[in-house]
Amino acid sequence: MAELLEAGRRRVLDVWMSADHEDVVELAGRHRVPVRRVGRARLDAEARTEAPQGVLAHAEPLPEADADQLCAGGTGLRGPNAEPGPAPFVLAIDGVTDPQNLGALLRTAEAAGVTGVLLPRHRAVHVTPAVAKAAAGAIERLPMAVVAGVPAALARAREQGCWTIGLAADGDQSLFDLSLATEPVVVVLGAEGAGLSRLVRQRCDVLVRIPMRGTLPSLNVAAAGALALFEVARRRNRGH
Repeated sequence: MAELLEAGRRRVLDVWMSADHEDVVELAGRHRVPVRRVGRARLDAEARTEAPQGVLAHAEPLPEADADQLCAGGTGLRGPNAEPGPAPFVLAIDGVTDPQNLGALLRTAEAAGVTGVLLPRHRAVHVTPAVAKAAAGAIERLPMAVVAGVPAALARAREQGCWTIGLAADGDQSLFDLSLATEPVVVVLGAEGAGLSRLVRQRCDVLVRIPMRGTLPSLNVAAAGALALFEVARRRNRGH
């Protein structure tokens, strides 16, 4: 809730409360957003997530970013306020279907300094209230573009000068041997279980794996994504 009010990316229509959240009341007042006190039953019926914790907001939809601008180094937001940004550090998500996984990935991406996210339009979870809750405010900070297909988006990113790095259990090299630092990059994560699709693998410049020391063959996509994004972020920071 705090990130929604503070980020200012979209207009908040009102805030409903059935419990005391003085910090939210103060923030809402600062941003001139009306607060309505309602009963818990009414708030729970209005909420589209489990355990809304006594507060919800009605807001305009998230602005959709432009994939070309994200991969070219802009903020990805359309219109006269679009500005150049840092070298692209983009996350592409290929078919993740679990809202908790997507929310966790978006939260990690924002924390790691990702400049934008590419999400497929089909056969994947989109930004739902459950995703928003798991992302803990990251959706208000991350430019996100919905693309018709991840393979085509990666081909386009390559044309714009981005290196595409796919995370795969059978990758040719270790994630920790990755040499890319300050170059524009797109990190690509695959679906739960299935991993990267065949066409997406073909579009990646390099496939990297996470070295596993135990008996389990792989990590949950959210955990694997956290390792990959922070390793790339570490190398980018070291390269400056």
